[in-house]
Amino acid sequence: MNFPPDERPPGRRPAVVLCRRTPFGRLRGAFATVEVHDLLAGVLAAVLRDAELPAGEIDDVIIGNAAGGGGNVARLAALTAGLPATVPGITLDRQCASGLDAIVHACRLVESGAGAWYLAGGAESCSTAPLRAHRLTSVPDAPDFYTRARFAPDSHGDPDAGEAAENVAAAFGIGRPEQDAFALRSHSRTAAARELMAAEIVPVNGCGTDQTGRRGMSAQLLGRFPPAFRADGTVTAGNSCADADGAVVALVTSTERAAAAGFTRVLEFHGSASAGSEPALFGIAGAHAVGKLLGGLQLSPGNITGWEYNEAFAAQVLASAQLIGIAPEKLNLHGGALAYGHPYGASGAMLVANLLRRVSVPGGRPDGVGWSVAAVSAAGGVGTAAAFRPLTLR
Repeated sequence: MNFPPDERPPGRRPAVVLCRRTPFGRLRGAFATVEVHDLLAGVLAAVLRDAELPAGEIDDVIIGNAAGGGGNVARLAALTAGLPATVPGITLDRQCASGLDAIVHACRLVESGAGAWYLAGGAESCSTAPLRAHRLTSVPDAPDFYTRARFAPDSHGDPDAGEAAENVAAAFGIGRPEQDAFALRSHSRTAAARELMAAEIVPVNGCGTDQTGRRGMSAQLLGRFPPAFRADGTVTAGNSCADADGAVVALVTSTERAAAAGFTRVLEFHGSASAGSEPALFGIAGAHAVGKLLGGLQLSPGNITGWEYNEAFAAQVLASAQLIGIAPEKLNLHGGALAYGHPYGASGAMLVANLLRRVSVPGGRPDGVGWSVAAVSAAGGVGTAAAFRPLTLR
């Protein structure tokens, strides 16, 4: 297939050149008292150190966060990390797609010529996320606690994530055996990739390894989990992700600047798309974004050799694979959130880290990796997808 020539000048061809992250911690586990900006600050500092880039060169810090208490986590973390006060910060919220959208936003800024160097990614501390409450009008200043924000009106339905996963499983005919098999593959692939992941991890409070995942996962163990959301359902704790604490940060610049700075294997950004689905089936919104993205790039699923799709629930990933038209085993070569956990705002950025690792780390299987896509479905029925190509800079 002949693709249209890339008419962007080298100084406006965005690339992800480096990714670093914290270990991922279980909810109320190893990082139970570490606030989200502190998780993030250490990773921001590590990216600058490893890139040997002066902090003052950064044009902006762009961070996705979904469960925080508002404010501007990006700015707070940047100052905590020691970046100069002249470097601003912006925090984005598209729920689980936030980290991917942050990287896309940085790439678009490079593409537009707005700046040269960006720190972009996502961070989440599910453990320290603030309690949420409305003020009651009947009792002044009395708190009316609630568990999550509303993402859609009653006219569309606003199911919790587990209920939405059951809706998807029923709508697409995805049974318990297929979901458990996909979850087991995720655990196996994550375990096999742990050594490859080690170099990108920035220790937190002396902890340098993921605290998530169930060691020794097996089909027998997965079969013991009862339905988690409906008595007759197929979605269980075993084929669902676990909430997690963590931060992932990418360094984004142009291919021209990356080459001058000495980077050799990078992910060149080629486009993105966002799309919506009915909120009751929000787990498939990422697949709609993929379809929109590939159509705009004049690509078919068969042109894509590297796939990353966020694993909130096995059911929604399998349904999305159906919609895209790919075999599930093509997804997530190094495992996914079903095994390593789901720090909501950071998970989209983790997908990009997974793609970069495939082409830049020894043993990451760079041979045969060409066009790559990262995609996320998010609460409320929105999805984001982004396309990259590995590039060797000489």
